[in-house]
Amino acid sequence: MPSMIGSVSQTRYEQIVAELREVVEQQSRGSFTIGDRALEVEPVRPSGGVPDAEWTIKQSLMRLAEDIGLTFSTVKNARWAASRWPKEQRQTGVSFSIHRILARIEDDEERFAAVKTPPEGRPRWTADDAKRRVGWTVDSPETPQEKITAIHHLAQDEEVAATVTTDFLKRPQVAAKVSTENKVRAVEEFTRDEKVAATAATSLLRRPDIAFKAMGDDTARYQVNHAQNERSRQAREDFDHTSPVAPAVRHIERSMEFLDLVTALHSFVAAAGRIVPSLRNHVFGDDERTIVHENVARCRATLDWVETAVDTGKVDVDDELARLLKDE
Repeated sequence: MPSMIGSVSQTRYEQIVAELREVVEQQSRGSFTIGDRALEVEPVRPSGGVPDAEWTIKQSLMRLAEDIGLTFSTVKNARWAASRWPKEQRQTGVSFSIHRILARIEDDEERFAAVKTPPEGRPRWTADDAKRRVGWTVDSPETPQEKITAIHHLAQDEEVAATVTTDFLKRPQVAAKVSTENKVRAVEEFTRDEKVAATAATSLLRRPDIAFKAMGDDTARYQVNHAQNERSRQAREDFDHTSPVAPAVRHIERSMEFLDLVTALHSFVAAAGRIVPSLRNHVFGDDERTIVHENVARCRATLDWVETAVDTGKVDVDDELARLLKDE
């Protein structure tokens, strides 16, 4: 049984190809004729030529297009292609479309040689081969890079790009191939919106393993602690400004703060009174003495701070005390 191509036999298909090649050749001659006549009406002028030349050229070509029943862009493109291909350089058997694409090659000698030399392994130029030659997006991408370029071209609209990205990232095998660096970059981009970032961070910190690793970062841990303190401060300010029982609570808290301070001092004195006598005959090493002296210095500075706060009401921490406390 003879092989079939579509609904026709191989023999009939070859007849159709031969017939249509003749039609394409006729169309190419026709397109070049349109371009040549458009050039006759409006020759290509050198850059910086006649003032307002572009406007007069457009007027002339639009009138010509209307008079022959074609679009302005068709006549304009035919004129440009004809200007790039002198008659002696036009190749029989190569369509006008191929000539028009290869016309993008700037160097004349390179352009004239290219149209005569199809890609290796090809008997003739195809539209996609010509587009590859000049760096255009092909209609039927073959290589991974061509497919990537085609996707980028189709996804120029932001809404389309967002939908495509979402669909791709839902495929585990695709997400698995994205590098860690690019995943981090993508997450950062997706979480530029503060509401999205807050939701994502909350969800992630609910996972114990992630929360544990995140708190291993000093900056992250500091920011979390700072946020907790700031949230408490804001809640307290809101309570102080809006609650009718705030004055009574503040009085109770002052009493509690006094009791907390006295309790802390008493605990320190009691602990020291219990521990120091037990050190009789204990010989401390140099490292041990250094550690004890450093902590005594912290305690002494802290006690001075307590006295100042009680006597003056000033609770600011000076630089030296801040350094001592930070080393704790």
